[in-house]
Amino acid sequence: MLRTLAIHDFVIVDKIELEFVPGFTVFTGETGAGKSILIDALTLALGGRGDASMVREGAAKTDICAEFLAPPQARAWLQEHELAQEEEGADVIMMRRVIDNAGRSKAFINGISATVAQLRELGEFLVDIHGQHMHQSLLKLDAHRGLLDNQLDSNAQELAQKVASSYKSWQVLARQLAEFEANAKNVLQERERLQWQVGELEKLAPKAGEWAEVSQEHSRLSHAASLIDGAQQALHLISEAEQPMLSQLSSLNQRLAKLVDVDPQLQQVLECTEPARIQLQEAVYALNDYLGRVELDPQRLQEVEARLDALHSAARKFRVAPEDLPQEYEQLSNQLKQILDVSDIDALRAQVEKLKAAYLQEAQKLSKIRHQAAQALALAVTQAMQDLSMSGGKFDIAFNPCEPSSHGIEQVEFLVAGHAGVALRPLAKVASGGELARIALAISVITSSAASTPTLIFDEVDSGIGGGVAEVVGRLLKRLGQDRQVLCVTHLPQVASQANAHLQVAKAASENGKTISSIHVL
Repeated sequence: MLRTLAIHDFVIVDKIELEFVPGFTVFTGETGAGKSILIDALTLALGGRGDASMVREGAAKTDICAEFLAPPQARAWLQEHELAQEEEGADVIMMRRVIDNAGRSKAFINGISATVAQLRELGEFLVDIHGQHMHQSLLKLDAHRGLLDNQLDSNAQELAQKVASSYKSWQVLARQLAEFEANAKNVLQERERLQWQVGELEKLAPKAGEWAEVSQEHSRLSHAASLIDGAQQALHLISEAEQPMLSQLSSLNQRLAKLVDVDPQLQQVLECTEPARIQLQEAVYALNDYLGRVELDPQRLQEVEARLDALHSAARKFRVAPEDLPQEYEQLSNQLKQILDVSDIDALRAQVEKLKAAYLQEAQKLSKIRHQAAQALALAVTQAMQDLSMSGGKFDIAFNPCEPSSHGIEQVEFLVAGHAGVALRPLAKVASGGELARIALAISVITSSAASTPTLIFDEVDSGIGGGVAEVVGRLLKRLGQDRQVLCVTHLPQVASQANAHLQVAKAASENGKTISSIHVL
C-alpha cells in the first residue's frame, strides 16, 4: 500500500507531501489543475521515463519519494537484491527518483543507490496503473492475451514462462538446422579440410617446448667435435701442461703463506688467490665429467635434424612459428570436434523435432488452462458491463489458431456485443466511444480484482460516461477498495461521492506569476 508521496519541483508542483489511507481515494479538480501530474510523479518514482522537462521551471532538480508498505513478494525481491531495510522499518519501502535540469537521473531504494530498471521491477509488485487511454491499448490483440494471462494462477503463469523458454530453445536449434542445411556443402568441405589438417599434426605429434629442446640438442650434437676439443684444451691448460695453471697457482699460494708469516698484511692477497685455486680445481672436476658424457653421435644427430626438418616444414605449411605447432594442433582439433558435433544432420533434425514436440505439448496444456480462465473472465466482465447500463451486453473471448510463438499456439481476442440481439464482434470494431470506455472500465475492474497488486490506480478511466453509469462506476471502485488500496483521478461527482478519502487539486499563480498546483484534503 502507498503510505506517503512527497513531490518537489515537478512540472507545476512546487512542494506537496501526501499521506494515503487504505480503501478508495479520489483526486478531483478542474481541467489542467494537475490531477494526472500526481500520477505521473508516482510513475516516475516507480521507474517511468523522465527527462529535464519534468523539472519545474527555475528549479535545479525534481525529487519524488514514495513510501509503501511492503507485500511479501516485494520483501523477497528486496532480500534477493540486497536492498532490504534493517530490522526496524523492514516492512516499509522507500522509492526515490531525482532528475536534474540537465536530464541526469538518480534512483534509490531504501536510501541505497539503484537502477531505474530496479525501480520498475520492484514497482510491479506494488502498483498497477490503469490510464485514461486504456481503451486504446485494448484495441491491440497482445493486450488481450496479457490481461487473460494475468488471471492465471502462479502455476499456470510458470507454465506460460516455460512455453516461452521451450519456444526459444526450439527456434535456436531450428535456425542452426536451417543454416546447416543451407551451408551443408561448405560445412562438408570445412570438415574434410580440418580432418586432413588434424591428421597431419596428429602424425607429427608436436609437444609444448619441443622446438626449443630439439634445437638445443641439435646445436650440441652438431658441434660435438669442437666442444670435445675445446674442453680437452681447457683441461690441459689447467692441469696437464708443463706448467699448468693449477700448479702455478698452488705454488703462488705456498709462497704467499710464507710471506704472511713475515707480514700479516699480505693475508688479504692470499684470501683472494686461494679461492681461485679452489675454483680451478672444481673446473677440472667439471671438465672431466663433461668429457665423460659428451660423445660424437652421428646417428642421433641425423634423427634430430630429421625432427627439426619435419617441425619446420609443418610450420611453413600451417603458417605458424615452429614453437606454436602444439597450440595450432589443439585449436584445429577443437574446431573439428565442434563441427563433428553438429554435422550429423539427421541427429540435428531429430533434436529439433523433439524440442518442437515438447513445446507443443506445453503450449496445448497452456491453451486448455487459458480456455478455462476465459470462461470465468467472460462471465465476470459480462456482469460488469450490465452493471454499467449495457443491458443485454455480452463479453466473450475467442481463440484463433496462429503460428507457434513464445506466447503459445493461439491468438486471444476479446469479443463484445453492446446490446441484446447484437452479434459478438471484435472489440476493435466497437463503433461507439462511450461503449468502448465502459467495456474497458469493466475489463479493468474485473482483471484488477484478480490481481495481487496492493495498490490500484485509475487515471480518468471514467471519461466518456456520466449519469447513473458514473454512480455504478463509483460503487465498483469502492468495492475494489474493500480489500486493497484504490486511487482514482476523476472529474465525476458521482464517482467522488463514493470515496473513503477525497483530495482536491487546484492551480493558482504564485508571487512571481508562475502557475503552481496545490492539494487539499476534503
